[in-house]
Amino acid sequence: MRQRIFVVDDDEKITSLLRRSLAFEGYEVHIANDGQSGLKLLQQDDPDLLILDVMMPIMDGWEVCRRVREAGSNVPVMMLTAKDDIQDRVKGLDLGADDYLIKPFALEELLARVRALLRRKPDKQESDNRLQFEDLTLDLDSREAIRGGRRIELTAKEFDLLHLFMQNPRRVLTRDSIMDKIWGYDYSGESNVLEVYIAMLRQKTEVGTDKRIIQTVRGTGYVLRGEGG
Repeated sequence: MRQRIFVVDDDEKITSLLRRSLAFEGYEVHIANDGQSGLKLLQQDDPDLLILDVMMPIMDGWEVCRRVREAGSNVPVMMLTAKDDIQDRVKGLDLGADDYLIKPFALEELLARVRALLRRKPDKQESDNRLQFEDLTLDLDSREAIRGGRRIELTAKEFDLLHLFMQNPRRVLTRDSIMDKIWGYDYSGESNVLEVYIAMLRQKTEVGTDKRIIQTVRGTGYVLRGEGG
């Protein structure tokens, strides 16, 4: 399986060069031309490496890097910038970047740094202790959820319920199937227990401008998906 690299840069000459060069080296390359589009791309999938320009419209690379790390992603990040001030390099590294390359750069050096960062990326087995859906992360070790940089403490049943949704993103789960998996087929307690726990999960995961991601499918059950589908 080819390793995937996301390139986020508003300079079309650079993105064109990197798309061709990285594809020639055997990588799968995805491009975004501003920070906000890059963040949306990252929320949909997790690449093996992120190459991130600093100075971009709408949202700069520093802010993208900060949000990526706050969301719990450990994707290696290489930042590109025309600014060579030591303060800027320190700022990028403090925000969670793994490498920092000054423009203009030699393509050979960039490719060498890409190889080095990919060698340092944790094995899949080491990364499987977290599940990610859009901006919500479920930490299987600490049994906490993370959204918008907030760590959310979960009860045992809340964790089990959210874990079930995170394992089945965008798949409609019937009420009966959820009850069977979380409470067992012979559960004889309160009939509205699922609705109560869904409400508690929503209360914990939706704060301020957070969008709803646990959606009700009337007459059927629930589904983990963004408001846009």
